[in-house]
Amino acid sequence: MNRSNTSEVMGKSNGKSEAEAARLDIDHELPSGDGDDRPSSESAVSGQPVGIDAELQKVKAERDQLYDRLARAQAEFDNARRRASKEQQDFRDYATMDALRSLLPVLDSFERALQSKSDAGDFRGGVELIYKQLQDTLAKQGVIAIAAKGQPFDPRFHEAIEMVDTTEAPDHTVLEELQRGYKYKDRLMRPAMVKVAKNPGN
Repeated sequence: MNRSNTSEVMGKSNGKSEAEAARLDIDHELPSGDGDDRPSSESAVSGQPVGIDAELQKVKAERDQLYDRLARAQAEFDNARRRASKEQQDFRDYATMDALRSLLPVLDSFERALQSKSDAGDFRGGVELIYKQLQDTLAKQGVIAIAAKGQPFDPRFHEAIEMVDTTEAPDHTVLEELQRGYKYKDRLMRPAMVKVAKNPGN
C-alpha cells in the first residue's frame, strides 16, 4: 500500500475516532446535567412532608386551645348554675321565715289567752280579737278569704258539697259556707266548700 492510501485510511480512522470522542463527551455531559436537576426535585419532594407536619402541629395546638376554652366555659356555667340554685333556695327559705315571723305575735296572743283566768264571755272576746289579728296578718302576706255565703255560685272559687232544694234563695246561690276558701294574691289556694240553692222545677 502506498503512502497516499495509508494517509487516507488514517484520515478516515482519525475522523471516526474524533466523531465518536465528541459523541462520548456529549453522552458523558448529559448524565451530569440530569444529576444536577435531580437533587432539586428530591429536595422539593422531601420538603413537602415537613410543611404538612408543621401545619398538623398548628391545627393540633388550635384544637387543644379550643378544648381548654370549652372546658373552662363549661366549668363557669356549672358554677353559675349552682350559685343561682343556691340563691333561689336561700330566697325561698328567707321568704318563708319572714312569713312565719309575722305569725309569732298571733301565737303570743293565744298563749296569753290560755294563761288568762277569765269567764267564758271574756275568753270568747279574747279569741275573737286573736282571730282578727290573724286575719290581718294573713292579709298583709297576700292571703285573702273568698266571699261565699249569699254569693252566686262560682265554680272557680266554690266547691259545691250539696244542692239544697229551696225557694228562699235564688237558684245557684250559696246558702252556707262549710269551709272557708282562700286566695294568695290572684292564685287560688283552696276553694270554699259550700251548699248551693236549687229552685224546684229548674
